[in-house]
Amino acid sequence: MSKLKLLKQLTSRRQLLLTGLAALTVASTTKALAKETAQPLKTHNAHSKAKASHKSARRIVMIDPGHGGIDSGAIGHHGSEEKHVVLAIAKYVRGMLRQKGFDARLTRTTDTFIPLYDRVEIAHKHGADLFLSIHADGFTSPQAAGASVFALSNRGASSAMAKYLSDRENAADDVAGKQVKDRDHYLQQVLFDLVQTDTIKNSLTLGSHIIRQIKPIHHLHSNHTEQAAFVVLKSPSIPSVLVETSFITNPAEERQLGTTAFRKKIATAISDGVDSYFNWFDNHKAHTRHG
Repeated sequence: MSKLKLLKQLTSRRQLLLTGLAALTVASTTKALAKETAQPLKTHNAHSKAKASHKSARRIVMIDPGHGGIDSGAIGHHGSEEKHVVLAIAKYVRGMLRQKGFDARLTRTTDTFIPLYDRVEIAHKHGADLFLSIHADGFTSPQAAGASVFALSNRGASSAMAKYLSDRENAADDVAGKQVKDRDHYLQQVLFDLVQTDTIKNSLTLGSHIIRQIKPIHHLHSNHTEQAAFVVLKSPSIPSVLVETSFITNPAEERQLGTTAFRKKIATAISDGVDSYFNWFDNHKAHTRHG
């Protein structure tokens, strides 16, 4: 079979799948999302095509504080709740990225529950150039420690810990009931087939830039970008990573996560990593264009 014929078949298949996704949409079209509000944005049940950004516009970075509302996330031994900790860190990241000239936005600005796929949909509706999901690890052993960064995998998890954490994070919608869970499971299978290789490759590169910034200021649980099938990373077109800032179930790191100093320090590393990634991306694109 010729390469041209194979390419046409793959393109037709992708168009068919995208058409199927559009048919699954049961919510009415949301109002313009250009202005960030205090309440979570209402979104479709199926992912829309990412909104195209204007060439003159600042790059849009969508920051997603994990969990929220009825989903507290991991809980530390002293009662710290992941949902509150990561929202505070995400707000610092937003402020720092704005100071660097980025158009940084949050999927939630209050203690509100948002289904996993809707978080990705918000990024698509805003025309985001990048998606960052901020979390604080929870594990069965209090000895587990350190920060880690994850990108999507379409070949299984890169480690046992990556598998454990992705299963745990993907279960976040369980608290919302069977309807949300069943819908996300079906869409997961469709979108999983649509994920583009370049998007994952760029996500891995983004992860490496963030890890490089975290390494000097905090212990790393893994020295490279791990991969697993996190639902919240399944945008077919937006480079996406999930940053586990620390293990909130580790007593020492729980204390760190509760301090303004550490929250600002880890937020600085994340925002510097994003800035470094875009510098690399621009240089890489310029080199490719003139190569």
